[in-house]
Amino acid sequence: MPRQAREKSSTGIYHIMLRGINRQNIFEEDKERQKFMETILQYKTISNYKLYGYCLMDNHVHLLIRETNEAISKVIKRISSSYVYWYNQKYDRCGHLFQERYKSEVVETKAYFLTALRYIHQNPVKARMIKDIETYFWSSYNDYIDHPVITDIDFALEIFSIDRQIAIELFKKHSKENNRDQCLDYKESINTSDDEIMKCLNQLGIRTVSELQRLEKEHRNNIIRKIKNVKGCTIRQLARITGISKSVIDRI
Repeated sequence: MPRQAREKSSTGIYHIMLRGINRQNIFEEDKERQKFMETILQYKTISNYKLYGYCLMDNHVHLLIRETNEAISKVIKRISSSYVYWYNQKYDRCGHLFQERYKSEVVETKAYFLTALRYIHQNPVKARMIKDIETYFWSSYNDYIDHPVITDIDFALEIFSIDRQIAIELFKKHSKENNRDQCLDYKESINTSDDEIMKCLNQLGIRTVSELQRLEKEHRNNIIRKIKNVKGCTIRQLARITGISKSVIDRI
């Protein structure tokens, strides 16, 4: 069955999610998040798109982008291909890192624009990584309330008020409101956190997912067996974190 054509945004604004293949982590450490942000900045200059919001999670990325000179599909291909090339060189690996088809939704109204932006900034809170969005370094939230580094903040703030200080206060209030936002319908129930699983791997001498993937098969399987016994860890979660297929983990 042919893929359904992506919906075209009349505003040029899209909420994009890039997710690791098999939902595996795409960032092992902050140096990789920094490299991804450098890649975004590099192609922001080349493709001349507007970046209204972002959040880098462990295994996926949210972007709120307006296309200008280039179609959004080409922009995302530039960013993802460049990062994957660098990542594969770093870890001496080959093949895909992101799922082939990124998820996207059109943003047609200012009301939904603000909803999507709040959803993006609240991602780490809803994932129980942090309690306050102001403390998360790898999102665009603090660009809006302090000095913008890469984010184009004027469009969003001017929706709230033409007075910048009033706009910032209204933005902060809106961003922290309790809500049931479900943008792009990305939900996953996890009993044991990804950080706890990674700590268990670290205790077993595995520093990164790529290191686990390169192990001799029997050694790798012994590690997987031990992690499978961690209370609250699911096969689906372990497959997502390690990049090893569910069917393989299930047989180990």
